[in-house]
Amino acid sequence: MSTIKYPTGIHMNVSTTIQDRHSRRGMSLESDVNDSNAYYREMDKAVIYKKPTPVQVVKVDYPARNKAKIVEAYYKTPSTTDYNGIYRGKYIDFEAKETKNKVNFPLLMIHDHQIRHLKQVTKHGGIGFFIIRFNAHSKTYLVDSDLLIAEIERTDKSSIPYSWFETNGDLIQEGLFPRLSYLKNVDARYFKEEK
Repeated sequence: MSTIKYPTGIHMNVSTTIQDRHSRRGMSLESDVNDSNAYYREMDKAVIYKKPTPVQVVKVDYPARNKAKIVEAYYKTPSTTDYNGIYRGKYIDFEAKETKNKVNFPLLMIHDHQIRHLKQVTKHGGIGFFIIRFNAHSKTYLVDSDLLIAEIERTDKSSIPYSWFETNGDLIQEGLFPRLSYLKNVDARYFKEEK
């Protein structure tokens, strides 16, 4: 493990080498977003976390007092979206999805309760978006939730072509720290009048 020291005095422990990070590209969007969010928190740029999924524990096995193990549990309710937090004084809320599909994005990956939730977020002045990764193209896009939801509601197909994301999405720059510079895309799309 090595430590990276930033000019601001903040230190981050790094458990992988640059080569290791690049060899894992495309393996997990969730991991990349989580790493990016940790970086943004360390740099005091934003406070964004993955939302926990509410679970109802039904059965616990107690072989010993200090070895309790959950053996049966169920999701209480469907989770809304993956991430939420505060950035530049605004509430942000987003869903992250990745697909191996080369030519389109399957709509069954986005659920009705997520659409309803993101509609409410934007209705009440929050920022809502999707981060969509196409593993076959090694590209990740930020797409405004209102824009993608409108396309979902307009289409009679079961997917949206990759070309739609190239045209309507904002390509997210990938790197080491942060892994996904998605807040640059948020700045360009939602805070452009403040520059």
